[in-house]
Amino acid sequence: MNHLLSQIPQLLAYDPAQPMLFNTGLFLVLFVIFMFLYLVVKGHRLLKMLLVIAFSLYFYYKSGSWCVYILCGVCVSDYALGRLLGVTRRDIWRRAIVLLNVGVNVGMLVYFKYFNLLYEAFCSIVSTSFEPLDVILPAGISFFTFRSISYMVDVYRGDLEPCRNFLDYFFFLTFFPPLLAGPVVRARDMLGQIRENPSATREMISEGLFLIMTGLVKKVMIADYISANFVDRIFDNPALYSGFENLMGAIGFTVQLYCDFSGYSDMAIGLALLMGYRFKINFDAPFKSQSPTEFWRRWHISLSTWLRDYVYIPLGGNRHGRARAYLNQFLTMVIGGFWHGASWMYVIWGAYHGLLLVAHKVISKVWKLPEGLAGRPEVKVLNIAITFMLVVAGFTLFRAPDLETVAVMGQQIFGDFHLSVLPQFVEGYILIVGALVASMAAHFTPRSWTTGTARVYEVMPVAFQAAILALVIFLVIQTRQSEIVPFIYLQY
Repeated sequence: MNHLLSQIPQLLAYDPAQPMLFNTGLFLVLFVIFMFLYLVVKGHRLLKMLLVIAFSLYFYYKSGSWCVYILCGVCVSDYALGRLLGVTRRDIWRRAIVLLNVGVNVGMLVYFKYFNLLYEAFCSIVSTSFEPLDVILPAGISFFTFRSISYMVDVYRGDLEPCRNFLDYFFFLTFFPPLLAGPVVRARDMLGQIRENPSATREMISEGLFLIMTGLVKKVMIADYISANFVDRIFDNPALYSGFENLMGAIGFTVQLYCDFSGYSDMAIGLALLMGYRFKINFDAPFKSQSPTEFWRRWHISLSTWLRDYVYIPLGGNRHGRARAYLNQFLTMVIGGFWHGASWMYVIWGAYHGLLLVAHKVISKVWKLPEGLAGRPEVKVLNIAITFMLVVAGFTLFRAPDLETVAVMGQQIFGDFHLSVLPQFVEGYILIVGALVASMAAHFTPRSWTTGTARVYEVMPVAFQAAILALVIFLVIQTRQSEIVPFIYLQY
């Protein structure tokens, strides 16, 4: 017993190899304790806010150590600049305040995420040796800087009043469910809820638990499993596998990324619901999309709409003619790719999607299907299949470490396909095939089935809900890998 107690300080301290993720036992234990305290103080707004802020800062500390001071500094800077913006009348000074905020946030991103990449490019240009600096990437910096920028721009545009209560803004920017990997929650969607001091209803709690269970299943039972047992093997050495296996590896990663990222979003939205706060959905069955344009209306919705409102529109949007609109759309996607990290592969992936969006817009203008044909089921299925394979090709660029790996996979797929390995593949990877088929089948079920299932769970007696929750947690524990697998988007 004494030995166990002596390990608690070490368990609670920052460990870069063991961040406190939603799918860890430590988070489960601490969150249960936190929710108990939350229910005790929920009638006292100040105490509740201080409790949530304290837990949020600790949650971030477990993933970022001293970088928690950067997060706090951004909170103070945003609040002060927001108040200053609210009392400044001359437009030139208002612009300067917003540019200062954007400059600070983008400057942090450039230094922490891209310094070595840009430094390496500079060294190659001037033909000098490259020695990378040991720059630590603060966890979730891309997400909380985007929230910071959107707050200041919204205040400048008059879409949002400056936050007058410092704790309200501190609560908003540090709120732990979306802190590390989204969704990108905007101040205008949350500050009002914070001021209202909401309490979770029975329906919200049930919905939140259902989303948390859904997210755990997606993350642990599908994404982690197919990654460790199949996808990583293909991308590590694609030349060892047939073209069919390479294609399945690319499809497998696309499913893995969706389940991993949407699983995190589900859990983040669910955890917020347990505390009485509601976020917008971040994924809307993206593989049902019939075009690249529709895909980006369904995939990572909070990021795609953020890029639209704070990058595409400021670049000029569609206000300066069709050609300029296409260029702005392409540049927006390149910036979105660059946002993902310090790798030229992300930039190429962003450019690829930018070209897809422009190509779709151009084709839609010059070639339209005959009236009545576009709505036929076989045409919809064909559109979905083509869009999905284009997305898979893009995510191959996203996952591969370099273009050489992509070239090898392409050579295998188009030059050494060997569909004859299908029976052996199914036999050797029966659980992988089962996970892929089950996940895609669930994805393509009608929305009414999903909402109906959620509704059935929500109206169940509490004892039945608790039993199902316990069963899901048990299955997740039995399925998970020996080591906790971080969420993919934590690195962004």
